[in-house]
Amino acid sequence: MARPIRVGAVSYLNAKPLYYRLAERGLGIELSMDLPSRLATRLASGDLDIALIPSVEYLRGASSGYEILPGFAIAAHGPVRSVKLFSRVPFDRIDRLALDEGSRTSQALARVWLHAKFGIEPNRIEPLPMGVSALESTADAILVIGDRAMKVPEAPFHATVDLAEAWKSLTGLPFVFALWVVRAGVDLGDLPETLALCRADGLANADELARIHGPRLGLDFDSTYDYLTRVLSYDLGEVELAGLRRFAGMAADLGLCPEGVELVFHHRRDLAQSR
Repeated sequence: MARPIRVGAVSYLNAKPLYYRLAERGLGIELSMDLPSRLATRLASGDLDIALIPSVEYLRGASSGYEILPGFAIAAHGPVRSVKLFSRVPFDRIDRLALDEGSRTSQALARVWLHAKFGIEPNRIEPLPMGVSALESTADAILVIGDRAMKVPEAPFHATVDLAEAWKSLTGLPFVFALWVVRAGVDLGDLPETLALCRADGLANADELARIHGPRLGLDFDSTYDYLTRVLSYDLGEVELAGLRRFAGMAADLGLCPEGVELVFHHRRDLAQSR
């Protein structure tokens, strides 16, 4: 009996359409949930075959043979609401920066934006542990991501910026936060087609997701539905790839990922071998 394909995903609201009812769509899939940063570690260790990981982790692991599943992403063409930098001082005076441990892409984006926009690199960078409120941190600025970013009050801070909106203003391009990434040599079989069905059904049932998950986040139905269907993009087309390549170059300039990373895409092994 063949080993199931080990799939890693995140429980954040923004990812739910990508694996909507995946576990119900047949045998041969072992789905596990974790933080984006931990999924990246597990994929690198061989504990997972495919995972929804921060885009910067693809850039960092590309030399290990990582492959991007074509067409899928978590991206934003404007304000994303769930990736925010809260600052107690003007942005150009940030010296001590606390970074949410949940997503390494957003960590890199915060540093890329601060450098590109204000020419600064904070002297002290520290983690914001999961479970610790941004209000508890004494850092000059705090990056918060995911569902909890939408619940942090802005009033106590000098300034707040939505980093996806800031990126679009800076570059004119969308920002790609996460990708389905496959380990080298893994045969996914029909999983890509299954994931395409998941995404289509997830977006078609966004009202259901909004009703279920909005209340636990303290969000009303309309805001949650809008977040899933208009704020976020789940496609990886040419404009998203252009944004990803721009981010790769800017992150490499700061030493946050290797230089000159090529984007390599996953193709079905049987099709590749028949060519």
